[in-house]
Amino acid sequence: MRIIGIDPGTGILGFGVIEVIKGKMKLVDAGVITTPAHTPHDERLEDIFDSLSDIISETKPDHMSIEKLFFAQNVTTAMTVAQARGVAMLAGRKGKMPIAEYTPLQIKQTLTGYGKADKKQVQEMVRLQLGLSEVPKPDDCADALAAAITHSLMSRLTIDS
Repeated sequence: MRIIGIDPGTGILGFGVIEVIKGKMKLVDAGVITTPAHTPHDERLEDIFDSLSDIISETKPDHMSIEKLFFAQNVTTAMTVAQARGVAMLAGRKGKMPIAEYTPLQIKQTLTGYGKADKKQVQEMVRLQLGLSEVPKPDDCADALAAAITHSLMSRLTIDS
């Protein structure tokens, strides 16, 4: 099973594709889609959709796992990130994938066993789970891989029970 994880954002959208075979996870591809800050918002969304559609076409994931939004303060940022998240989900649906959504708390809890783990703890667990020599960079990429790993672990719980 291949899973693409998404850390939504308008300026930087993280993605990470893992493959899971007999419970073992390995990295297939990971990175970020960046859009220039002063580009009109609709063009940025189109670029995210097109780039993510290309990545899906190239890596052929079976499932998409995307981080749910959690913003306590900045409504404007939340709205633009929500739009990027919607575009990413559309790319996933166009790619005929089921889409799973996880809160940051669920991702932290699943990877570290502690819902208030910091970014460094989550990134280290991503590195360990995938057997990498270094933590994936930038943070958005590591967060996307964390979403993919969470889906793998949560799917296993659902399948095994």
